Amino acid sequence: MKKYYICASLSLTLMNIRYSKLLPAITFISDLILLNICIQSAHLLVFNYFSNEINSSVFLLLVNMAWISIASLTKNYIIQRPLVFSNSINRILSSLIYHSLAVLGVVYFFKLYEVSRWEMFFTYILFLSLIVLQRAGIFFILDYIRKKGYNRRHILLIGDRNIADRLRKTFYKHPEYGYHFIDFIPEETIRDFPEEKLLEKLFEKRADEIFICYKSIEASLLQKLVDKGDESKVKIKVISDLFLSNNFANVINYDNLPVIQLTSKPQLSLKIVIFKRSFDIIFSLVVMIIGAPVFMLLMIITKLTSKGPVFYRQERIGRNLKPFYIYKFRSMFVNSEALGPQLSRDHDPRITKWGSIIRKSRLDELPQFWNVIKGDMSIVGPRPERQFFIEQLVVKSPNYKKLFSLKPGLTSMGQVNYGYAENLEQMRDRVRYDLVYLKNISLNNDLNIILKTLQVMVQLKGK
Repeated sequence: MKKYYICASLSLTLMNIRYSKLLPAITFISDLILLNICIQSAHLLVFNYFSNEINSSVFLLLVNMAWISIASLTKNYIIQRPLVFSNSINRILSSLIYHSLAVLGVVYFFKLYEVSRWEMFFTYILFLSLIVLQRAGIFFILDYIRKKGYNRRHILLIGDRNIADRLRKTFYKHPEYGYHFIDFIPEETIRDFPEEKLLEKLFEKRADEIFICYKSIEASLLQKLVDKGDESKVKIKVISDLFLSNNFANVINYDNLPVIQLTSKPQLSLKIVIFKRSFDIIFSLVVMIIGAPVFMLLMIITKLTSKGPVFYRQERIGRNLKPFYIYKFRSMFVNSEALGPQLSRDHDPRITKWGSIIRKSRLDELPQFWNVIKGDMSIVGPRPERQFFIEQLVVKSPNYKKLFSLKPGLTSMGQVNYGYAENLEQMRDRVRYDLVYLKNISLNNDLNIILKTLQVMVQLKGK
């Protein structure tokens, strides 16, 4: 029995240890190690990287000092709660952009030495790949240990009981946040305490964070809580009594007045927009250049197997309801829609034999990389539809209109998880997946969708 109590006590002690205090230092050092591994690996890939041994040492020192400076400014090594992978990757991308600009600026402005552009390219590509994998590993480990009850942050709730209950349910639903409730003090209890005694009572709980769940609170009390929190290194957070449902919130500070801006769709930051567009262009160019022989072969076979043009274009509706022409390798007989717009279906007689093959492998969609380069589309995004079907779909699924805030995609979450739709009801069901994507736009999700698309192509699950 004594042994059991010792083990239980040890387990409780381990749960209460704040391992996250060590995490920023570990992450910072591991990032620096990864950077140097990538530099050396790129050096092996590209010969004659440095002009001489002295310049090599100077360049290595420059790269490391630049990363230490940039990381210190952007705090990209800090893993914040709740765990949002996309936010962490956004900070990494920003740091990489600042770092590359700083290094290239010093190298070329001071003309210290010649630097191979290919070497620099491979360094950053390798570093980005490894650091994304590293962050994914850290997030996986933190998610696991927090669900097991370790690395918890103790929180105290005060104020309105209904707001506190909503917050408590949210945190119980997400144990990966790593929050542990130690107490709740309702409004009626707080009214009986003078401010000084109330502060003493609150901070003797030794909470890591205090959540203020008031619908309204006196400015003097709030200021004293914030000041005392700063002194005691306790985070003070204010909870709104608004229920956002499917809306998105952004806090804007007007002088000393915080204002919550609500919108029905997420507002993408400039960093995400620039990175997503850069990724679209680079990825499309690589596919079109490397895949040029495949494109030529598909063009020849399409031309030889049935009468008609190689390419097929059709008007679709894009971002902000702007129409554009989408391009495909022709997979149907000419004039297949003479009777009006129709959705494809299994054993569709309009589809040629060769068309059936390229549709199953989705090779017919390859010309849309040109749409991506032109800016009509993105690699990942909701699939574009025709106006004829949009008018009907909006009636059945009003939230579909939210998708027009994004560029349509060559592939989508709806397409890889649901597949092609044969009727309006299936289109409505598929929209649900794209609405989920709308709320969770990130590099990680885009890469997952691209990998699933490749899997669908290999398994011939297209239609």
